Amino acid sequence: MNTTKKVTLAILLGHACTHHAFAQSDGRSVQTLPEVQVTAQPGDSGPQTETWSPDRILTGDELRNRMGSSLGETLGNEAGVATSGFGAAAARPIIRGLDGSRVKILQNGMSVMDVSTLSQDHAVGVSTSNSRQVEIVRGPRTLLYGSGVIGGTVNVINDRIPTELPARPGGEAELRLGSVDSSSNGSVSVDGAAGKIGLHVDASALNAGDYRIPGYRIRNDPASAQDRLPQTYSRQQSLGAGGAYIGDWGHAGLSVTSLANHYGVPTPEGANIELEQQRIDFDTLWRNPSPAFESFQLRLGYTDYRHTEFDVARVPETNFSNRAWESRLDWQHRPIAGWRGRFGLQTEDGSFAARSASTGAPGTIEPTRSSMLAAFIAEERDFGALKLSAGARLESVERRPATLAPRSFQLGSLSGGALWTVAPGYGVGATLTRTQRAPGIEELYSNGPHHATETFDRGQANLQAETSRALELSLQKSSGLVRWKANLFHTRIDNFIYGALTGRQLDPDGLPGGDLNERISSQAPATLHGAELEASYNANGPGLSLRGFADTSRGRFTNAGNLPLQPASRVGLEAAYRQGPWQGGVSILRALAQQRLASFETSATPGHTRLDASLAYTHRIGQQPWTAFLLGRNLLDEDIRLATSLLKDAAPQAGRSIIIGLRTRF
Repeated sequence: MNTTKKVTLAILLGHACTHHAFAQSDGRSVQTLPEVQVTAQPGDSGPQTETWSPDRILTGDELRNRMGSSLGETLGNEAGVATSGFGAAAARPIIRGLDGSRVKILQNGMSVMDVSTLSQDHAVGVSTSNSRQVEIVRGPRTLLYGSGVIGGTVNVINDRIPTELPARPGGEAELRLGSVDSSSNGSVSVDGAAGKIGLHVDASALNAGDYRIPGYRIRNDPASAQDRLPQTYSRQQSLGAGGAYIGDWGHAGLSVTSLANHYGVPTPEGANIELEQQRIDFDTLWRNPSPAFESFQLRLGYTDYRHTEFDVARVPETNFSNRAWESRLDWQHRPIAGWRGRFGLQTEDGSFAARSASTGAPGTIEPTRSSMLAAFIAEERDFGALKLSAGARLESVERRPATLAPRSFQLGSLSGGALWTVAPGYGVGATLTRTQRAPGIEELYSNGPHHATETFDRGQANLQAETSRALELSLQKSSGLVRWKANLFHTRIDNFIYGALTGRQLDPDGLPGGDLNERISSQAPATLHGAELEASYNANGPGLSLRGFADTSRGRFTNAGNLPLQPASRVGLEAAYRQGPWQGGVSILRALAQQRLASFETSATPGHTRLDASLAYTHRIGQQPWTAFLLGRNLLDEDIRLATSLLKDAAPQAGRSIIIGLRTRF
């Protein structure tokens, strides 16, 4: 079914159903923490429950202090979240040892639709500089956004389509300068209104050079580069604008976004990528369209993505492109026998190509048209102290390569969860999830050199869908000055897909004798298990606040040793103080050595200690607050290698960095 037919079908179904149905509040609800909004939840208009709430929300000053040059860097110190660390710009979040398409990146609840899942050197097609909130979600709620999202979802919220009319024009602006890469990073966003039309515009620009490293590029090798790591620069610009007609009935709006990112890839031979993406989003929400429903929401998104990979001499090698549509229809019904929730339809349709820059012929991956049609439902109900949740998703995926036989996958996913409040503020929870994931384009149809990762990739067109079964147990205290949460998880995955290095060295034509490592898509049963603990004291209040976390995970093939690129076990502690116009803090993260290697991995990763600090002072001029801030990162100047990075032996993380900045709200 092509995109036009899918979108038309979705709109017709939405129009028909609104004559029998409903309205969601505004797609958001207020969480128990002050000034934090939780987006796209079942039961938005009812009382907030813990069953479906995000695991972690970053917003306000906390988000600004953690902001990095990539989404992975921004979230890399969160419990259960690591980063791929593939240079400064191309770093995706890794959740519970899983990455790629098993972790879905969203922007305002819609798929980013880039190609960052294909390879670690591909940057995420979203700028975090203008984000107002970032949510990390694991468990049942991920079924709202895709099948096989075993790791979780990360939702970057920038509010480009307004949902409220501001009383007066206002906005935010920030400028920061960094020492480790001689960087400058500026961002601004403005919100206003003209009658009943809400308006938004934002822009950001990042210019960073190659970052400084504390030791040698290659451990214990004085002949390798030192002082600065080549090909770690990044130059990024983004521009977004949106508007919406807003009334008591709801809103309808449109936004356009342009993103450009030129960055280096620090492989030993060197490479760089020029990325461009244009995006259009439409969002409309109708409140109370009928007695049976609380809301109806229709969202459409179109992305035109492309990037070119160059060698170190700036000779173009491969052109990647992806043009994709997504639509989401979402109905939220009024309580039925005490059950609150939502159901909906989702479609995706995209055309992907990776072509030789010199000849235009198909390159590393076969040009492929992909489509997806899914129906989902998520429900929850309170039985006194017991809260139950359930979700289901049916999904049909088609892959239609240009010259090979098409593949189709029929996927089914289910989840169920319970949270028992054993005493006020204390809860015990359990979640069971069964999900399926279709193989990605690169896993099926790769057959060529990928110079940015120094591999010759071979897909397998006969791969089967992954099926995972997960059990998670949790204990939590969710009220009072002291709050904490502990999670235990165990996941079994049938037909786990991974890239196995064969040890053969090939040239760009696939013949023996080159310097490219042959990597073949393979499948095997696997298990992952682990634990996370996070505790806080006075997290949002004045005076002293504390936060600590620890996480560990272990991934193994059933009969073949460890999963590749697994994160190290970590423990972290943060202390902050806020009083009047002053606030400051210090954090320390200890990552243990990672010696659990896959059979084709050759080197263990040493442990490291990372020390960060922050200091800020806010002064008001009239009604306008100005905040001057100072951030210190990796203050011990540690040689940090990440076990999750393909380049851990050749590309350490940045050394000591001092960042100064100024931000204001107006």
